[in-house]
Amino acid sequence: MLLKNVYEQIDALAPFELSKEYCDTYKFYDNSGVILDCGGDVKGVLCSLDLSLRAVEEAKKAGANCIVTHHPAIYRPVSSLKQGSAVLACAQAGISVISAHLNLDSAAGGIDEELMLGLGGISGRSMHVLTDGNYGKVFSVTEEPLAAFAARVKARFQTERVVVYGGRNVGKVASFCGAGMDDETVAFALAEGADTFVSSDGKHHLIATLVENDVNVVLLTHYAAENYGFVRFAENLKTKLKGLPVTVFTDERLL
Repeated sequence: MLLKNVYEQIDALAPFELSKEYCDTYKFYDNSGVILDCGGDVKGVLCSLDLSLRAVEEAKKAGANCIVTHHPAIYRPVSSLKQGSAVLACAQAGISVISAHLNLDSAAGGIDEELMLGLGGISGRSMHVLTDGNYGKVFSVTEEPLAAFAARVKARFQTERVVVYGGRNVGKVASFCGAGMDDETVAFALAEGADTFVSSDGKHHLIATLVENDVNVVLLTHYAAENYGFVRFAENLKTKLKGLPVTVFTDERLL
C-alpha cells in the first residue's frame, strides 16, 4: 500500500479539508497532512498521539514504516532537523509520518466528539460549527454528585491525574478537547448554563472565573483527554486499511 492510500483512508475518517476550514473560519493555525514521505510501500502503521522517540522505537519493533499522529510532528516551519529529534529518527529509519490534528479534533466521530461521549453525553450544542464537523460542546448527562462524576471520568479515561474544583452536582457539561480552556470556551460554557467544565491545560484566572460562577472544573491531562478518542480513530483506521498491520502506541507516562 502506498502512503497516499493511507492518507486517503485517514481523510475518509477525518477530512483534511476540515483543518483548512477550521483555520480559515476561526483564525487558527495547523499543519495536518503528510509530514514526511520516505517513499516505498507501507508495510505497517503505528498510531501514536505524539511523535516521540519512544513511538519511533515502537514502530521499529512492530515493523511499521508509517506513523500516524494526532499532534503535528512538525507544527511550525523549520529550517533544519535537530540531532536526536523524532522526525530525524523517522527519516533515518525510513518511517513516513502523517499527522491529523484539527481535522481529527472536529470530525464526526473525532476526538472532541469522543470526549463528549466518554463523559456520558450523547449530543449537544457546539461552539465552533464546520461544514462536516464541530468543536466544543455543551450537553446533558445523568445527574450525579461531582465526586461520582470525577471517579467515572478517571475510570473511563484510564487516568488518576484529574484535578477537580467545585462541589455541585453534575448535570450539564461543557467539554473541549486538547488545550481547550480559553476566554472564548469559558464564555461559551457560562452562556450555555453549564454546571461543569471539562478540558485540559487550565490557566488559573480562567479556573477562578468558572469557580466564581459556581461552575465545577474537571481537568484531565491533555494526553488522557485526547488519547481516548485517538485510540478509537486508530481502530477505525485499521478497519479501513483492510489487513495492513496497525499498532496503537499509548505512552502511559502521560495519561
